[in-house]
Amino acid sequence: MKKIEKLKAQELRRQGHSLKEITKRLGVAKSSISLWVRDIELTSEQKMRLIANHTNAEVVERRRATRLRNELGKRNLVISNAQNEISRLSNKELWLVGTMLYWAEGGKTQSMVRFSNGDPEMIKIMMVFFKKICKVPKDKFRGYLHIHPHLDYKLAEKHWSKVSGISLDKFYKTYRKMIVSSRGKRDSLPLGTFDIYVCDANLLLKITGWTRGIFSNYQ
Repeated sequence: MKKIEKLKAQELRRQGHSLKEITKRLGVAKSSISLWVRDIELTSEQKMRLIANHTNAEVVERRRATRLRNELGKRNLVISNAQNEISRLSNKELWLVGTMLYWAEGGKTQSMVRFSNGDPEMIKIMMVFFKKICKVPKDKFRGYLHIHPHLDYKLAEKHWSKVSGISLDKFYKTYRKMIVSSRGKRDSLPLGTFDIYVCDANLLLKITGWTRGIFSNYQ
């Protein structure tokens, strides 16, 4: 088998192919290819072609890298300028933001408040909303972690406790199962998804009313 590959490598080299090209075609280690073809002398024309191809590849790669850097710089500038347009939220703005985020991501069918998300920043802002706007006392909060069974759930619990400010003794038992909708995305959320629970049916009704009030003003 090696003899056949050696003969093919030598033939490709005589045709003027580079070591990289031969390696890719034959699937053999570059060190073996180099050894097999070391005595084959390329023509001047073949050498010039290989040099030109190598130079062109380097130029293309440099241009691609420069283009990506420029595009990234432009994107970051747009994001930075937009970020600077937002000042610290007033209580009224926080009230509206929290209400709309809850209606988008929160539970609406149970007689309790439940907000679920995998983004720490979303959890942080909703905790501020619940504490500052909804006046939820610290001992009313509960945490609930959903995480795939092969991931480090203890590490995730500590992470979400720190993010939310909810102590670990206020966590429900962590849900460690593969959700059907998450198959094929095993590690897209390495720290799982976190739920904030507040067992207060009246608060859920208030948030529902706030939401309807916002909608009714834009109809």
